[in-house]
Amino acid sequence: MARRIFISYQHEDRARAKGFNLLRWNKNCDIEFVGRHLLDPVNSENERYIEGKVKEQLNGTSVTVVLLGEKTCYSEWVQWEILQSLEKNKPNGILAIRLDDNAKLPDGCPVGEALRDAGAEIIDWNPHEFADAIERAAIAAGRIKAVTCGTHGGGSCNR
Repeated sequence: MARRIFISYQHEDRARAKGFNLLRWNKNCDIEFVGRHLLDPVNSENERYIEGKVKEQLNGTSVTVVLLGEKTCYSEWVQWEILQSLEKNKPNGILAIRLDDNAKLPDGCPVGEALRDAGAEIIDWNPHEFADAIERAAIAAGRIKAVTCGTHGGGSCNR
């Protein structure tokens, strides 16, 4: 089953966010998801209207993937999207993916603080790890239960 994810990114990383969204069709990557996002710019400068569009895209998602670029640290929109992801009726799991080595989250970084407060896992760019990391984020949010099985044929598996 494809997980529905919301893709959060800083505006300057739009092309890379589009690339991330395209991974689901890459035959060399074992990742399946339905991407919800605002990869095409909203034709408005009205903040309330934009907020409404973000909330529409968040609706029905279970994980928010935050793409960390060089300037994401101080993005008010990314920070707001993380908070909105957590304030949903069924909060999203949060996963952060560093787009490159310059994606730092120094002390006092608002996005970094929001990610830490959310208990988000932060991983490096490695498409072969994304599917498992997305599932861990869903588990962390309580969206699905981890599978636990006994050993030696005597245990049971619970979902």
